[in-house]
Amino acid sequence: MRRQRGFTLMELLIVLAIILIIAGITIPSLVHVKINANETSAVASIKAILTAQMSYQTTYQAQGYASSLAALGGSESCTPSPANACLLDEVLTSGTKAGYNFAVAGGNPANGANTTYVVGAAPEAYNRTGVRRFCATEKGVIRRDANTEGSTTPPTADECARFQAMR
Repeated sequence: MRRQRGFTLMELLIVLAIILIIAGITIPSLVHVKINANETSAVASIKAILTAQMSYQTTYQAQGYASSLAALGGSESCTPSPANACLLDEVLTSGTKAGYNFAVAGGNPANGANTTYVVGAAPEAYNRTGVRRFCATEKGVIRRDANTEGSTTPPTADECARFQAMR
């Protein structure tokens, strides 16, 4: 009689079960790592927006602070103006970057110039692209919220005032 070579069905099922167990353990860890990376990117983007707002206010003093992301950005071949200051890249200016939604809102207008602003960031998909929400105002302090309600909307100035300052 000839001896057959190869794996039995039972051996293949055992290997498949082991692979599925390993995947079940590692995939949630990978999602957590991706969320941490997106949150770190969101904080860095808020810092970039804070810097852009300072440059905008210095350059266009009559306008005060920019009232939107569009006013801070522009296309690759941008000519700086109060409507498109060319201070941020097109990706961030679009309002979405690295799994987070971003928004900028000017406030307290005096003589046609915004004297305050708020920049906010919220995850695009709660618990998949991020968890926490972040914000900052013209004071330059970045704040965070645990976002237990699972919001995907960037915070307003009133909400930002209640967030905890990052250290």
